[in-house]
Amino acid sequence: MKYSIQLKDITKRFPGIVANDHITIDVEQGEIHTLAGENGAGKSTLMNIIYGLYQPDEGQIFINEQPVHFQSSKDSIAHKIGMVHQHFMLIPKLTVAENIVVGQEPGSRLKVDRAGAEKRIRELSEKYGLKIDPHAKVADLSVTEQQRVEILKILYREAEILIFDEPTAVLTPQEIDEFCDILLGLKASGKTILFISHKMAEVMKISDHITVIRRGKVIGTVRKDETNVDELTRMMVGRDVNLSRRERKEFTDQPNLLELKNVSYTVNKTVKKLDGINLQLKAGEVLGIAGVDGNGQEELVQAICGQITPDSGEILFKGDNIVKKGIRARKDSGIALVPEDRHRDGLVLQYSVADNLVLGMHYQEPYAHGHTWMDYKAIHKNAETLQDDFDIRCANVDVPAGTLSGGNQQKIVIAREASRNPDVLIAVQPTRGLDIGAMEFVQKTLLEQRDKGKGVLLFSLELDEILSVSDRIAVIFKGRIVDVVDAEGVTRQELGRMMLGSHKDV
Repeated sequence: MKYSIQLKDITKRFPGIVANDHITIDVEQGEIHTLAGENGAGKSTLMNIIYGLYQPDEGQIFINEQPVHFQSSKDSIAHKIGMVHQHFMLIPKLTVAENIVVGQEPGSRLKVDRAGAEKRIRELSEKYGLKIDPHAKVADLSVTEQQRVEILKILYREAEILIFDEPTAVLTPQEIDEFCDILLGLKASGKTILFISHKMAEVMKISDHITVIRRGKVIGTVRKDETNVDELTRMMVGRDVNLSRRERKEFTDQPNLLELKNVSYTVNKTVKKLDGINLQLKAGEVLGIAGVDGNGQEELVQAICGQITPDSGEILFKGDNIVKKGIRARKDSGIALVPEDRHRDGLVLQYSVADNLVLGMHYQEPYAHGHTWMDYKAIHKNAETLQDDFDIRCANVDVPAGTLSGGNQQKIVIAREASRNPDVLIAVQPTRGLDIGAMEFVQKTLLEQRDKGKGVLLFSLELDEILSVSDRIAVIFKGRIVDVVDAEGVTRQELGRMMLGSHKDV
């Protein structure tokens, strides 16, 4: 048996934390080896060490059973290692071919052999089923197409060991299936793949071996066919995790907190994004919004929160039409938002955890006095309370939010919005990119808001999440509500048909 990667007692320390604690892992040649664990467990740090971006404080790396000492990514690339990062490293204004060959242009110093490069890229694309046009501009590509460009980039450099760091975090369920097929094809061609993920379905679909890391330490390595989802979850989190439908408080004859009446919105006077939307969200319920991405969900959130003004229709919040109210006025009146993109819309990454936990409330008592000066003692006390209540794992509340794992960053956003005590909480893809423990916590928090009599509007592309968390489900297709059904009376298959435009009983 030959090994492509062997890690022996790898240890990496950062101020106040041991990210990797004497990690030992063996990766067989030609296998898909998954590294699973919660956000912040140390997986990405370990991958960055293998790729040469970090150097270990202790331990030894062996590549193809030979000891190596990587000082940079150039050293790892020379050993035929390639890495696709969670956040893509592409130049949008350049073409696919230009992105792939940059830094390794074929031809002479006087003339780049563009035709030769494009021919090889096309051959690689066809061989591995990546379906990418070398002439296309990266700025015009979808997320999944950009990811395939990253794969082509490392294949072009003749990588034999491929590292994927949370590659499916930004993909839809359909795109994940296609991506898994690509990985299996790469494995069939003899590549060795090291795959970071915490999504159990894809882990069980493609892995040969699975190594679980928890808080910087290896918990164990198991063969895929000798384990199951429940065992892996316990290894990852240290306890049983419940993502199934939970018991919840019953409410009857509750008033509508939020009501949309014939709401329509058109872009550039030609593209109708919302087409006569009618919806009611009651106090004490979770209303799930299901649909294929791009069918008006983004515009629906923006219309409710005040980021866009509908062409027609009414948006009633606690009986008042808020169509002409601004974003801050809607927030102050009791509408809270957990946005889809926490980095762009939910956090200021260079600000401290404490400061992020009062964003949008920083001008109010008790955090500000007379709109003139900030009460940092109150801000700090609030942060420490929410850190405990929402299990935000960080060295202290003064560290920048950008230094935390994705799951803990999401907890900051949810803690802040829930602490506003809103009447309506809008959550958009709240568990995207999160590990199974963080997913459970987020879903539990949404249900706690619901059981307090709040209204929760949940937008998610994950049908399992929609079915387990929602009381009712509204399906949106091409800007229209196809149907609204009880979550306990509908199947995944029926939801899937509705998401393509059919009614439940058709």
